[in-house]
Amino acid sequence: MTPLNQALRAALDYRQDLINELHAQGTDCYRLFHGSQEGAGGLTIDRYGPQLLVQSFHQSLETADLLDLHQLINQFMGLELLLVYNDRSRGNSRIDREDTVYRAEPAALVDLVGHEWGLNYRVRGRHAGQDPLLFLDLRNTRGWVKAHSAGKSVLNLFAYTCGVGLSAAAGGAREVCNLDFAEGNLAVGRENGLLNPQLPTMEFVQSDYFPAIRQLAGLPITQRRGQKLPSYPRLEQRQYDLVLLDPPAWAKSAFGTVDLLRDYQSLLKPALLATADNGVLICCNNLAKVSMDDWREQVLRCAEKAGRPVRDWQIMTPGADFPSQDQQPPLKTLILQL
Repeated sequence: MTPLNQALRAALDYRQDLINELHAQGTDCYRLFHGSQEGAGGLTIDRYGPQLLVQSFHQSLETADLLDLHQLINQFMGLELLLVYNDRSRGNSRIDREDTVYRAEPAALVDLVGHEWGLNYRVRGRHAGQDPLLFLDLRNTRGWVKAHSAGKSVLNLFAYTCGVGLSAAAGGAREVCNLDFAEGNLAVGRENGLLNPQLPTMEFVQSDYFPAIRQLAGLPITQRRGQKLPSYPRLEQRQYDLVLLDPPAWAKSAFGTVDLLRDYQSLLKPALLATADNGVLICCNNLAKVSMDDWREQVLRCAEKAGRPVRDWQIMTPGADFPSQDQQPPLKTLILQL
C-alpha cells in the first residue's frame, strides 16, 4: 500500500463515527482528507452528495494514485461516487489535462444536489469560480444558526451561495437578507432556495459590502477626493437580531479594502452597529497566520470602542473532519452576544 493510500485509510477510519453521525442528521457533504494535517500537503478530498471532489494545491496527482484513492473511498463508503479532480497546483483550478482521468465523466459535471442539516444544496464540480459552492468548514456554524434563528431577523454578509441564510430560514427566521457583491454567488443562493421549496423566501441584495453595511449602520459613505463612486443600492438604516460576517481574506473596491490581516475593524465596526441590542454577531476570520487569541482580543476591543461591548462570547470550531494538530484551524469563528 502506498504512503498516500495508508494516510487516506487512516483518515477514513478516523472519520467513521463522524460520518455515521452526519448521515443521521441529514448531511452527505464533508471532508474525507485534510491535506498536511493528515499526511499529504495540499491534497483535499471532499464528498458533496453523489460527487467526490479531489483537489491538489501543491503538486498534481498521478493517474494511478487518483484512481486508487477513488476506488479506496468507494469501497469504504459502499457507494459509487462520481469523481471530479481539480488540479489547482498550476495557478488555475480548472486546467483539464489530456489524460481522460482528469476530464471527469459527464455525469460528474452535471448539476447535482448535496445535503447538510437536512437541506438541499446545489453541487457543481466545475463552474466559473474556483471554490466549491459550499464551504464545508462552516457546517457547525450553519447548524448553530439553524438552531438559534427562530423568530429572528437575520443578515448574512459576504453571503456567497447563501448557506447561512438558508440555515436561518430553515430554523424559522422571520426574515433573511443575503448580501453579496457577486450576482453569480447570489444566483446559486436563489437556486438553493428553490431546492428547498418548503422554506420561506429570502431577500437577496447585490452590493459592495461597504456602502451596504454603512447605510444599515447609519454611517456616511466616504468618497476619495475627486473620485466618483459607482452606483449602489439604497438601504434604510436598521438593525438585525442575528448577523453573520464572513469576509474573504482580501478584496478591493472603489468603496474600501477588505484586509483581514491589517484592518478587520473597518469590517467589524459597522456590522456591530447593524446588530440589534441583545442580538448576536457571528464573525469569521480565515487567515491561518492570525491566532485566535490575538484576533479575539482585537474583536472584543473593537466592540468596546464602538460602544457595543460583548456580553458573552463563544468559539465555534470546524467539525472533526477538519482536524488541526495545533488546535489552531485556519477558520476562526466567534459568536458574540451583544
